[in-house]
Amino acid sequence: MSDDERYNPADADFDARLDQLVEYCRNSNRIDLNLYTEYDVKRGLRDSNGKGVLTGLTEISDVIGFDSVKGKKVAAEGRLYYQGYNVKDLINGFQGRKFAFEEITYLLLFGDLPTRAQMDEFLELMGHYRNLPDTFVRDIIMKAPSRDIMNSLQKSVLTLYTYDKNPDDISVPNVLKQSLHLIAQFPLISVYAYQAYRHYHLDKSLVIRNPKPQLSTAENILRLLRPDGQYTELEAKVLDVALVIHAEHGGGNNSTFTTHVVSSSGTDTYSAVTASLSSLKGFKHGGANLKVQNMFADLKAHVSDWTDEAAIAGYLEKLINREAFDKSGLIYGIGHAVYTKSDPRCVILKQYAEALSKEKDRSDEFLLYTTVERLACQLLAEKKNLHKDVCANVDFYSGFVYNMLGLPNELFTPIFAISRISGWCAHRMEELVNSSKIIRPAYKYVGHHRDYVALDDRK
Repeated sequence: MSDDERYNPADADFDARLDQLVEYCRNSNRIDLNLYTEYDVKRGLRDSNGKGVLTGLTEISDVIGFDSVKGKKVAAEGRLYYQGYNVKDLINGFQGRKFAFEEITYLLLFGDLPTRAQMDEFLELMGHYRNLPDTFVRDIIMKAPSRDIMNSLQKSVLTLYTYDKNPDDISVPNVLKQSLHLIAQFPLISVYAYQAYRHYHLDKSLVIRNPKPQLSTAENILRLLRPDGQYTELEAKVLDVALVIHAEHGGGNNSTFTTHVVSSSGTDTYSAVTASLSSLKGFKHGGANLKVQNMFADLKAHVSDWTDEAAIAGYLEKLINREAFDKSGLIYGIGHAVYTKSDPRCVILKQYAEALSKEKDRSDEFLLYTTVERLACQLLAEKKNLHKDVCANVDFYSGFVYNMLGLPNELFTPIFAISRISGWCAHRMEELVNSSKIIRPAYKYVGHHRDYVALDDRK
């Protein structure tokens, strides 16, 4: 059938009608912005200074960007704690060892670092759970593969509900078992979904390889993804560290708060995790590192000399002035809601990015990133008249690291999900154990009450 035969003249008429409805929709949903100030609405659940409104308690992680000095809040180097342990110390303690992400998962779920015997038992358990139901890959992942791997993850998680004998049981033992299965299965679903996308949409060879129980999550990801299944020790280490620093970040980030909200309703684990995935997919959250990569691609297209700081600064000024890239006025990867002087995750990842850039012969590109980081923080503070420090966040270097690891752009956000599922599951357990109330914030009605008018009398 030709394009002319497919064309229906009525389509244009329906499109015009839809355009009119779009205008109706826009006009009916506009709210006077002054009302938010009048009613002291905490937009984004933040106060006027950008600080998050206190909505819950947690022992899972602590995110610190300020210290209290003589009763005053003073900006400090950022610190992140998992179950009371400084992530920086945890990373240093993992030197010379693999399975860092698995150990962090144990810590987040059970509150303490495991003994060697406990760790060996946990690794054996996770290796056993690192599989999918029979024919799941063929029947679910390979059919109707999505161009967006996050959508494939959501579909797969929801479908796993039907393979569970007790999917709606939200008792602690059952939810823990479901959580461990999902943590172990996320890497398989993500990589297999990418392979299906690559085969059906890009016409590439289909490579499906079984995981090895004795390998770490990071090693299995690289082995399943690459056609030859090969990787270096440094590559596996860097990915392992990336998984560790993305595993958890307090109860207030959007996807984890979603976990709390949805879990408080009493819904099943698969629905709760899918809701968290929906949140993480957004470019303001888990998709931010891809925005950074695209921004750098645009920078490289306009600045040929990566050592020319004046040219780089000029490009960054255009970003701020909404004259370059997506004209949003944002320099992606710069700034954070809590951290000001430094994002500890960024500091850690930057060190590994430098080491990996030497192995990959991309040191010049790493230096470009450090230059942009330095200049962007200075320019934003000057141009925005900010009275606080500005720092790069974890998204600034994570996309660069993933690119050096050969991870395709389509897997950037799923890698985040593979890591953060550990934190989500820990917070879901915390919500189920400690709360019996559904989370229900208030919204103020600012419309007008009206009398009903019969259909034929409306104008």
